Amino acid sequence: MNLRDLKYLIAVAEHRHFGRAADACFVSQPTLSGQLKKLEDYLGVTLFERTSKSVVTTSAGEEILRHARLAVEQAEAILEVAQAHRDPMAGPLRLGVIPTLSPYLMPLVLRPLRARYPALRLVLSEELTGPLLARLRDHGLDAVLIATAVDDADLDAMPLFDEPFWIAYPTQHPFAEIDDLTARDLARSDLLLLADGHCLAEQARSLCGKAAVARSPEENDLRAASLETLLHLVGAGFGTTLVPALAMRLPWMTELGLIARRLHIPEAHRTVRLVHRRAFPRVKALEALAQVIVDELPDTVQPVREIMADKPVRGHRGMRSAR
Repeated sequence: MNLRDLKYLIAVAEHRHFGRAADACFVSQPTLSGQLKKLEDYLGVTLFERTSKSVVTTSAGEEILRHARLAVEQAEAILEVAQAHRDPMAGPLRLGVIPTLSPYLMPLVLRPLRARYPALRLVLSEELTGPLLARLRDHGLDAVLIATAVDDADLDAMPLFDEPFWIAYPTQHPFAEIDDLTARDLARSDLLLLADGHCLAEQARSLCGKAAVARSPEENDLRAASLETLLHLVGAGFGTTLVPALAMRLPWMTELGLIARRLHIPEAHRTVRLVHRRAFPRVKALEALAQVIVDELPDTVQPVREIMADKPVRGHRGMRSAR
């Protein structure tokens, strides 16, 4: 039994298919199948139930799989610790980012990050919060940028910045006649939400209350998978929506003929956090990434000062530095 065989075991459990698992491990299917058969013979138990259509992990296989993940994780940790001591700022850093943040934040960060740390290779994934956290826990990612709090003893979170919400609405909307919009105004409005699973949709419900959820079957159908689609619905006159401050950098207001106003409501913001496993050995690389992010923020968002106060920050034109 060796680490290679354990990696084959994990790959088959994840892909539920010997051919796809072999491709993922860059070996032939007969090689992978043969090694797993030897592993089963060595352990004296059946790891997978094989049929012509599927591969299912047995109950014994599930228990062994948990230990296999830990063994591979510790072996990789040994390599990562050695690499971290050589140069924590070199090599790949697998980062997951939620879709209501990635298109607006990452263009600000990628070039400065490469300029400061040319040996660091950022590998980006864009998914919803739930799948990102699942991949982080399973060691498929090194860290994630999300906008919700995490209650997990195995994870650490670095709060980076508070991002205010703006309200976007068509030019002829009644909101144009109200000087100071309140949460009650939003709750009584035709607020459009992103599809379920987006943290921005949950934050809108929390801010505005359940009364803000669309009131008719037709309105319930107007759920979008992306913020851009949602803004097009607003531009077509179907309602209003909340927009995170970083998205205000794009020219969509002019193109779609919308009005956008910052909400002066204390709860109308979200806190963006960089979350990682406590045992991740390259924390210095994550701290460096966090600092670049804070350095490059526009003045429409507020860095979390107590987190970054003890780290040097270089200011940039048009950017707000932590202080």
